[in-house]
Amino acid sequence: MDEAQALSSTIEQIYDAATQPDLWPQSLATIAGFVNGHSAAIFSKTSHPIEGTVFHHDGRIGDSHRQTYFNHYNRLDPANALTDFAGIEQPVSVSSLVAPEKFTDSRFFREWAGPQGLVDFVTVALERSATSVALFGVFRHEAQGIADETMLRRMGLLAPHVRRAVFIGSTIDRQSAKMAALEDTLDGLSGALVLVDATARIVHANAVAYHALAQEDLILARSGRLAFIDRNADEALRTFICRHSAPSTQDNTVISLGRKDGERFMAHILPLTFGSDRPRATSSAVAAIYVQRAALDLDSAPAVIALAYGLTPSELRVLLAIVEIGGGPDVANSLGIGEGTVKTHLRHIFAKTGTTRQADLVKLVAVHTSPIGGRRHAEKYLAATAAE
Repeated sequence: MDEAQALSSTIEQIYDAATQPDLWPQSLATIAGFVNGHSAAIFSKTSHPIEGTVFHHDGRIGDSHRQTYFNHYNRLDPANALTDFAGIEQPVSVSSLVAPEKFTDSRFFREWAGPQGLVDFVTVALERSATSVALFGVFRHEAQGIADETMLRRMGLLAPHVRRAVFIGSTIDRQSAKMAALEDTLDGLSGALVLVDATARIVHANAVAYHALAQEDLILARSGRLAFIDRNADEALRTFICRHSAPSTQDNTVISLGRKDGERFMAHILPLTFGSDRPRATSSAVAAIYVQRAALDLDSAPAVIALAYGLTPSELRVLLAIVEIGGGPDVANSLGIGEGTVKTHLRHIFAKTGTTRQADLVKLVAVHTSPIGGRRHAEKYLAATAAE
C-alpha cells in the first residue's frame, strides 16, 4: 500500500471512531503505524498545576505505566513544554526542543520512558484555552529513533482530521447527554406523553405512556400508531393530525376522552412543526400528546404554590382544605381547628398570594398545577417543613 492509500485508509478509520468511540484504540494504532510511531493517544493537559487526562489511547502503553506517569512523572516530563510550543494542527517533537543527550540524562527518561524504550514524542494541539490544551500525540520507540521529517509531515496530514473527529465526537456526546436529560425530564411527568409523526406513528413515549399503552384501557398502539380507546376522541386525534400537518399551523387543542372504567381524562395536543421550514420525513414528530386525569393535581399544585409564595405548612393545609372542601366552617371542622384560626390563616394566604376570594385560590391552584415532578415537589416541601 502506497502512502496515499495508507493515508486514505487511516483517515477513514479516524472518522469511523468519531461516531463510534470504541473504535478509537484501533484507529490510534493505525495512526501510529502510518506515522512510524510506537503508540498514539488523545489527551489534555493543564499548566497550573500540571495535570492530564487521557481520552483515547491504543493500549500500547500499559495501565501500570500510565498510572505511574500521572502519579509520579507527569511533572517531570519534558514534553510538558510542548503544550506551550505546539500550534493548532502543527506537530512538534520533544527532540526539537530538548537535545537527545539531555533527555536521556533526565530522571523522567531513566525511570519511566527509557525502561519502555521510548525516545521521543510528537504532539499536535487540537484545542487550546487559557488553562488547558487538548493534544494528539505519538511516541517513538528506540527501534524507530527520534522523530524525522516524514513523521512530522504525516502527523501534519492527519492532524486536521483528528481534530474534526474529536469535535464531532464531543458534539455527539453533548447531544447524547442532552437527550438523556430530556428523557429523564419526560419520565418525570405525572401524565402520559407521546410524540407522533404525521401518520400517528409513535416516535417517543415517556415511562407513564408506556405503562398506559400496556394497560390498553385508555390509549394503545395499533401497528405502532397511537390510538385512543374512546372512539370519538380517537377520531378527533386523527382529524387534528391530518389537519395540522402543515408547518404553518400553530394552534393546539384539548380532547376529552374516557377510560374503560369510566374515568375521564384530557388529551392536550400540541403541534411540533409550526414555524419550521425544514423538509419533514415521515419519521419526524409532528405532534405531542399529553394525557392526564381531568382533575387538579392536588399532590403538586399546593406544594408548588407554598414554595412560590412562602406559605407555612399550616397555611398550606388550610389552602388545600379550602380547595377540596370549601367554606371556612367545614374546613375548621375537617382540620380540627377553630374558625378564627382558619380565618387568620386565610388572611395570611390572601396577603401572600395577592388574592381576595376563595374562588381565586381555586384558580391559583389550577394555574400552578404542574405535571413535571409534582409529587416530588410536594414531598420535598413537606419533608423540609415537617418540624413546624
